[in-house]
Amino acid sequence: MSLTSSPFEWLVPLSSVSFAEAEVEAASEVLRSGWLTYGPVSRKLEAEFADFLGIRNAIAVSNGTAALHLSLLALGLEEGDEVLTPSLTFVAAANAILHAGGIPKFVDVGSQERPLVTVQTLSRAVTPRTRGICVMHYGGYPCAMDEIMEFARQRDLWVIEDAAHAPGASWRGTPCGAWGDIGCFSFFGNKNLTCGEGGMVVTASDVLAQKLRALRSHGMSSLTWDRFLGHQSSYDVTASGLNYRIGDVRAAILRVQLMSLDSFNQARRERAQWYRELLATETRCVSLFEGHEGISSHHLYTVLLDEAADRSRVMEEMKKRGVQTSIHYPPIHQFSFFSKLSPSLSDLEITEAVGRRILTLPLYPDMSHEQVRRVSDGLREALDRA
Repeated sequence: MSLTSSPFEWLVPLSSVSFAEAEVEAASEVLRSGWLTYGPVSRKLEAEFADFLGIRNAIAVSNGTAALHLSLLALGLEEGDEVLTPSLTFVAAANAILHAGGIPKFVDVGSQERPLVTVQTLSRAVTPRTRGICVMHYGGYPCAMDEIMEFARQRDLWVIEDAAHAPGASWRGTPCGAWGDIGCFSFFGNKNLTCGEGGMVVTASDVLAQKLRALRSHGMSSLTWDRFLGHQSSYDVTASGLNYRIGDVRAAILRVQLMSLDSFNQARRERAQWYRELLATETRCVSLFEGHEGISSHHLYTVLLDEAADRSRVMEEMKKRGVQTSIHYPPIHQFSFFSKLSPSLSDLEITEAVGRRILTLPLYPDMSHEQVRRVSDGLREALDRA
């Protein structure tokens, strides 16, 4: 993808969108149909995504944050309820918990090499006010969901899976997103499956699905598409809902992307392996998730820099070589807003250590081997200087 308006020309960008003529034609077909909002194409996407995961219900929404917010509302989060969630993730989950009236209770990760929440880290954070858990499959690597679900059921806690990084990933034969009470996906521009902005909520519960569908569209008992088809002439409002619908143009793009997801993920897996081979002898950084159990979607390729390395200097040196890097993620509890709510605590020591050392390298399906080598060699040179 060419970003002609970018002020900086990356030789290797952090991510890249792979659109073919099929996506263009699918979007054009919707435009020619004259129906652009949630309608028949969105419903086909929902059915196909549910079938892909082997789950009963999939509800397409406007973005991943909307998916998280709706899930919390549907599960009945109340004012002052705590939700256990990692600090080492994007801020969307914490924001959604606050907007739903709850309190994000930040949980440490199990280790620096595998920065995922575990039963052990969750158990240290549970209080009498804890209502549920929102786990996150960091980088597309699945949490140990069988253990987490058993832990949650024993304590009468519900579980939301933030599977924004993990479409196509699985843990012990069950897809990520299908383990918890509700699973949430993001289709943002840098995701494995993308339409620019979009999301999906999935659940095996028909009761939760009914609530989610109503909340997605102002709490209305029927949608505009239903009335266009003549199925309804009016509607009731049964809940205080929101406008979190997706549109058929984006749904059309996603339907095409979904057919290629397995091949996209396989290409990411191959490039991740190239990195591991090229960086195998580099002692000043460690590749994360080496030998991790489960099937990953390989959304991110991240390394831990040596404690002595100046990460800012490394990133600047990589930029000079035309290589874009990033940090996934600055811990949420250290942001100025959230530090007032949850000051830095000793039980987030591993998260804080990862936050100081983590570096994300470029990874996308059409990266060439030469580009992966350029990044790997550039990282060595940057570490020499830093």
